[in-house]
Amino acid sequence: MSDAAAPLARPATQSIPWLGLAAVLLGTFISTLNGRLSNFGLNDIRGAVHAGFDDGAWITTAQTVAQMLILPVAIWLGGVFGSRRVLIEAALAFAVVSFLEPFSPNLAILLSLQFVGGLASGFFIPLTLSFILRATPPRLWAYGIALYALNLELSLNISASLEGWYVDHLSWRWIFWQNVPLALGMFACFKFGTRPDPSPRNRPKADRFGLLFSGVGLALIYAGLDQGNRLDWLNSGLVCGLLAAGIVLVVAFVVHERRSPHPFISLKVATTQPLPRLLVLIAFLRLTILSTSYLIPQFLGPVRGFRALEVGDTLIWVAAPQLIICPLAAVMLRRMDPRLVSSIGFLLVSFACLMVAHGLTPLWSSDQFLLSQLLQAVGQSLALSGIIFFGILHLKPEDALTFGAALQTARLMGGQIGSAFIATLVRVRTQIASNHIGLHIQAGDGEVLRRLQAYAGAVGRSVDPASATGRATAVLSAVVRNAAATQGVIDGFVVIGAMTALALIMLVAHKSAPIGPASHLPLFSRTSVAQPPPSVTTS
Repeated sequence: MSDAAAPLARPATQSIPWLGLAAVLLGTFISTLNGRLSNFGLNDIRGAVHAGFDDGAWITTAQTVAQMLILPVAIWLGGVFGSRRVLIEAALAFAVVSFLEPFSPNLAILLSLQFVGGLASGFFIPLTLSFILRATPPRLWAYGIALYALNLELSLNISASLEGWYVDHLSWRWIFWQNVPLALGMFACFKFGTRPDPSPRNRPKADRFGLLFSGVGLALIYAGLDQGNRLDWLNSGLVCGLLAAGIVLVVAFVVHERRSPHPFISLKVATTQPLPRLLVLIAFLRLTILSTSYLIPQFLGPVRGFRALEVGDTLIWVAAPQLIICPLAAVMLRRMDPRLVSSIGFLLVSFACLMVAHGLTPLWSSDQFLLSQLLQAVGQSLALSGIIFFGILHLKPEDALTFGAALQTARLMGGQIGSAFIATLVRVRTQIASNHIGLHIQAGDGEVLRRLQAYAGAVGRSVDPASATGRATAVLSAVVRNAAATQGVIDGFVVIGAMTALALIMLVAHKSAPIGPASHLPLFSRTSVAQPPPSVTTS
């Protein structure tokens, strides 16, 4: 936000600071978990509303497009009414929508409710980060950022377990209903654990042009990216139209904001070094998270035939250690250069990816992923919390809303671009591997005949001899398919490991951060962080 729109000052103390951090925890947890659960439980949800594959593909898109659309409005409303008030109302709205969604009689109503739910949850990520900086004592900032990073990682990797458990033991409806108590808990923490935001000196006027063009532009780009892999990218007129229209609107927004004397979003904050490079690193990190949240399910599902609950048993080894790593990351941020904390994290992530790429075979099961996932868990939390904290050290408190918007954009766009890139990469590399393997399987070849005879002998015990040959051919086809899919996943891990190494080089090239945010508060000193100086206010 512009300086004119900044609040007068942050309250010196909070009623119950840890309830404020708990609210932040729930907000980021809900925002990431809900979209991921809908993705894992998509087959059950499509069946419940009688939707086909193509129509049902918009169920998850509707929610995240709404989050991108509401992002600029969330920043403006946060500056006008304060983060606390907006988050309280958004949490209540999200609880109501989540309760109603399972009662949707058809796809159209479900998509509408998903869109409204996305509008409500779109406030959570950008405003909870600004709440950490503007409404909690500086000595708790490192813990708040660690919790913020914890939730982004934890919710991604427990969603498969939760979805599988709901479907097996309760009902697919709990994919939505589980958000109700979480959102109400978030409401209670903000309502009873924090004090109202101080009134701003000058309420920012609504820049209708900026709000409309930025929100719609980002939403269109996201929709094009989300549907691109399904519709074959530039071969689809819909995808081309969405991407082109979105880019034009975003460019128009940037030009408008640069020419406006009083922009509602300070582009100077987001374009001043080192924040642009840090946002790129956050987008890179979202890509590395896909090595667990996409590539491992892509292997265990199609290749090994695991159900969602069984896939979740593997991903839980990324989620569970986060509870221990979170306080460790906070302590490290208080006492170490955040670049060092992030560098350690990126090294661990890259090493974990290369471990899997070096040893993965079609015979791997969940146990073989255990060590690499433990390393991945530690690395992801350290890398993300270090990057965000390093960015915060360059901020003035009044820039928190703008940074929250930039972070949300990098998080969603980075994750979506990464998803599209990795999904396309794995698909193409799997096709290439299948073609290469197929070149070595020729009808009448002696080795192929021996392999078919062995398969026929194995399956002939359970079927009649006449159909054994056909079954043997099907088994050989499945072996080729699994080998090709495994190679595609291996290539995905290699690329993610290499990109993580590139991100590490970008990180270590940064200069050290200032001793503190604009107030020059030395955050790494025990004595200095205990009692913040009076100058830690927004101007």
